[in-house]
Amino acid sequence: MNRFEDYDCSSGCPVEGALEQISGKWKGLVIYHLLGGTLRFNELSRRLGTVTQRTLTKQLRELEDVGILHREVYAVVPPKVEYSLTEKGRKLEAVVVGLHAWGREFPFRKVPLSPQTRA
Repeated sequence: MNRFEDYDCSSGCPVEGALEQISGKWKGLVIYHLLGGTLRFNELSRRLGTVTQRTLTKQLRELEDVGILHREVYAVVPPKVEYSLTEKGRKLEAVVVGLHAWGREFPFRKVPLSPQTRA
């Protein structure tokens, strides 16, 4: 669900539009892992760890809908589906690699709330 029909409203809107396309708990990691090449659903799922099949399927469909990834279905038994980045998705490489470097420099650590903050 998009907040706006058109993100061409101000200088900050392209950022919001871009984030809208890649926002989601697992989308950034999906893109990161697909930078290494084509992967099947179960390979992606294993690399992501705790994601549920339903959630991963939903996020993959959303990335496909906005043209960031390509889904190739092979008519074989058992079914075979592969995911790869499109040209549009590959253009996110510098962004994702930059986020990876930034995350290594500034790792996320949950800070416990102090008793005063909890009240």
